[in-house]
Amino acid sequence: MITVHHLNDSRSQRILWLMEELGLGYEIVTYARDATTRLAPPELKNIHPLGKSPVVTDDDLLMHESGAITDHFILKYGKGKLAPIVGSADYEKYAEWLHYAEGSAMLPLLLRLYTSRLGDAAAPLMPRIDSETENHFAFMNSEMEGREFFVGDSLTGADIMMSFPLEAARARGILVTYPALSAFVARVQSRPAYLTALEKGGHYSYGPATA
Repeated sequence: MITVHHLNDSRSQRILWLMEELGLGYEIVTYARDATTRLAPPELKNIHPLGKSPVVTDDDLLMHESGAITDHFILKYGKGKLAPIVGSADYEKYAEWLHYAEGSAMLPLLLRLYTSRLGDAAAPLMPRIDSETENHFAFMNSEMEGREFFVGDSLTGADIMMSFPLEAARARGILVTYPALSAFVARVQSRPAYLTALEKGGHYSYGPATA
């Protein structure tokens, strides 16, 4: 039995999408952020000590961290879908993007989020944050020019992982000057499995404008 502990407006939305792309049966346990603080509810700590989402159970296995969850389910249930052949050149690139999503792409977004709460006190930090934002998003945009997917010619777990930082960036107006990334987000958000996951997961602030 697979259970996804899903928090609204969080990285767990892409795990629901992963489940739909793999065609897996699963149960959703939904949690709501505090309306004022936007923090996860304390009930999530009953599932995992960090109190974060996503947390997934697959029979007796309890997992957190989106990249590890994505890797586990594709390797166990993918049957050749959503990942290149292990050992191929594409697989190395796939693994790179799979980890880049949280290891690098999210950092400038998190810095902007936290410093936005500092007001004028954040001013000395902004040139460096702006520089890092431009560095990473220009790189990602150049890598996506002329491509539909981050790796190969079909959707992979790398695209699913990369969706969240890019959706979050779009919501903050960052993708306006990065057309290849904007086009990528629009493409994946039109996929039937994505839309099914959106319907099951409930309101998602980073979803399509019509959602």
